[in-house]
Amino acid sequence: MKARVAVVGGTGQLGTDVVKVLRAGGDEAISLSHADIECADLESVRAALGSLRPEIVINCAAFVRVDECERRPEDAFRVNAIGALHVAKTCAEIDAVCVHISTDYIFDGQKGEPYTEEDSPNPLSVYGTSKLAGEYSVRAACPRHFIVRTSGLYGAAGSSGKGGNFVETMIRLAADGTPIRVVSDQVLTPTYAKDLAQKIRELLRTNAYGVFHIANNGGCSWYEFAGAVFRLLGLRPDFGPTTTEEFGSAARRPAYSVLAHVGLRQVRLENLRMWSEALPAYLMEKGYLNSAHGPKGLRVER
Repeated sequence: MKARVAVVGGTGQLGTDVVKVLRAGGDEAISLSHADIECADLESVRAALGSLRPEIVINCAAFVRVDECERRPEDAFRVNAIGALHVAKTCAEIDAVCVHISTDYIFDGQKGEPYTEEDSPNPLSVYGTSKLAGEYSVRAACPRHFIVRTSGLYGAAGSSGKGGNFVETMIRLAADGTPIRVVSDQVLTPTYAKDLAQKIRELLRTNAYGVFHIANNGGCSWYEFAGAVFRLLGLRPDFGPTTTEEFGSAARRPAYSVLAHVGLRQVRLENLRMWSEALPAYLMEKGYLNSAHGPKGLRVER
């Protein structure tokens, strides 16, 4: 059955792929940019969604600059918590399903094994706390909701808030000849936005409302992920590991935030592919690799 879906943040990194996947599947996907809807303004949300009358609203809008959230907590909560509440509340008013995108950063990383949907959150940062507040707001405001937690997102559109994504940053630094040091003591699952978007569409067909972890399979450190990018592209930059303490970020991040996919199994949906399989697909989509996984003219040797 085809659906009418409004995608808030539809021009962002995840939103762009969500819109493409929905349209490819025959759904009517309406992309809403920041110019079309201001989540922090309830009347703006009501006006935009009320006029469209979608059956489903997927909220991909977020303040995702983790370190900047520490310096601007009011803005983080205004978008990630209050904005989420406004979207969910309006969904309930127009009888639409609300899909809210959340993060592995709601966990503290102390478990040491993959987190399930039932594990207790304990965020370490303003970003994680604001996203968790958004989850609670969605649960309270809209009975028909999906909360989708994901991890280490990267997509072809890049994140407007971050000026690209981790993969693009690594490629740019290698091309510039900049010495690259990447933390090796934070383990997560990098997730390809196109894979996530496709699974969200599948999840919508279940009507099994609740919290779901959706990320590519497996786990690696940011250092291992960067190393995989360089190996696939034949790049040889000045590259080495560092620690979280040495890196000195403003925000604390979980040391281990790999997500288990119990919820997907319960609704009989398959997990996403391994992160190591998704990365070459992304690099091919961006034109960095050919179909044989060979680098296309990208080589840095210093």
